Amino acid sequence: MKRILVTGGLGFIGSNFIRFFLANNQADSVINLDKITYCGNPENLKDIEQDSRYRFVKGDICDAPLVDKLLKEIDAVINFAAETHVDRSIEGAKVFIETNVIGTQTLLETARRRGIKRFLHISTDEVYGSIERGSFKETDPLSPNSPYAASKAATDLLIRAYEKTYGYQVIVVRSTNNFGPYQYPEKVIPLFITNLIEGKKVPLYSRGENMRDWIYVEDNCRAIDLVFRTGEPGTIYNIGTGSEITNIELTRRILKIFSKTEDCIEYVTDRPGHDFRYSLDTSRVCSLGFKPRYSFDKALAETVNWYKSHESWWRSLKKDKFTVKL
Repeated sequence: MKRILVTGGLGFIGSNFIRFFLANNQADSVINLDKITYCGNPENLKDIEQDSRYRFVKGDICDAPLVDKLLKEIDAVINFAAETHVDRSIEGAKVFIETNVIGTQTLLETARRRGIKRFLHISTDEVYGSIERGSFKETDPLSPNSPYAASKAATDLLIRAYEKTYGYQVIVVRSTNNFGPYQYPEKVIPLFITNLIEGKKVPLYSRGENMRDWIYVEDNCRAIDLVFRTGEPGTIYNIGTGSEITNIELTRRILKIFSKTEDCIEYVTDRPGHDFRYSLDTSRVCSLGFKPRYSFDKALAETVNWYKSHESWWRSLKKDKFTVKL
């Protein structure tokens, strides 16, 4: 039996991953370390609270004594813990540096001293910046354009330094935009879905020409699990699906599911430093055997249905300017 420390496991991707991991790795157990920030929700994993293979610990990855205590009990680390919302990072970058950089350094240093041989870090495609043509490879330079992306890029470089300086090898995954159940309604897809359920318009930056590649969260969890089990230490893996569309096309597809017209779109001023296009070369993770199981449209329809049937989960979360728009 492997004992895995998952950090940030009450967040969107982290909670989906823990549920997926326990369902598909029957011999393993998980300790979930999460400090329960505004987007860390205990309701996300209420259905597995009684599973004997799962244990929750409330705490901060910046808390070195707590991290050291937990690492005495485990065999591997998967680090999801992060502040992730670009708009919030533009308004205040400090917490992003504290959690994403200092917190990860605390995990890295403690894991290195404890001799933890399997450490997987969850990064993002945003560390590369924007690309007009083609797709980013794992060997391309980092060029982040938001405080959030810069904090994640700093962590990726710190991980590289730990390998070069100490010989401590960490696996890094960089995923494209995720969507699916339990995503906090500050992100574009759940924000638009919940706004439409509430009879509101959807706020679209500029003219909606920015392009993103989308991956259903279950497919991303499948890829992360595959990399965790079979990936090479010291290696970076891009994760995506090639489901690349403009934000206006994304909006139209959501509106179509609701039988709404483009009159429901409210065009708003673009955010500073808004990356125009993300695209990843995923040949490396595909060589491990990864293939997405969900088409974008099927996953989008399932996501809309989930939010329609889980209003009690999201309604109380819509309470600030990032989630209550229009």
